[in-house]
Amino acid sequence: MGLPLRRSKVEPPPPCPLTRSLLLLRGAWAPNVIWALSGEARRFGELRHDIPKISARVLSARLRELEIRGLVSRQLLDTSPPSAEYALTELGREMMPAIKALVAVGHKLPEVDARARKPARGASIAGRLAA
Repeated sequence: MGLPLRRSKVEPPPPCPLTRSLLLLRGAWAPNVIWALSGEARRFGELRHDIPKISARVLSARLRELEIRGLVSRQLLDTSPPSAEYALTELGREMMPAIKALVAVGHKLPEVDARARKPARGASIAGRLAA
């Protein structure tokens, strides 16, 4: 049996603004969804078309999470069948310069060869790096 866990008597440090900002973008595809909404409000099907590799389930989850975090707003449209339109909030628009900066860095990175990501059987690290 282990020792009981004691409660810390030290107050935690104040939260870091960078960490709080990055927490808004957590989740696979969240920056892609924000990017897709940066031009104008979009419906769910339009977003699926804009981000072809995302599944409906993941897109739905990201939209809900981004709405809860205050980055995306959802407006119900009076149509038959009912649908919703998603748009960036003011906070969501404030994230765009950071996302654009990440995209700019991504364009400067060297293209990764697909063969370099999958090592051949029995190939050494040095052999893969030399290839």
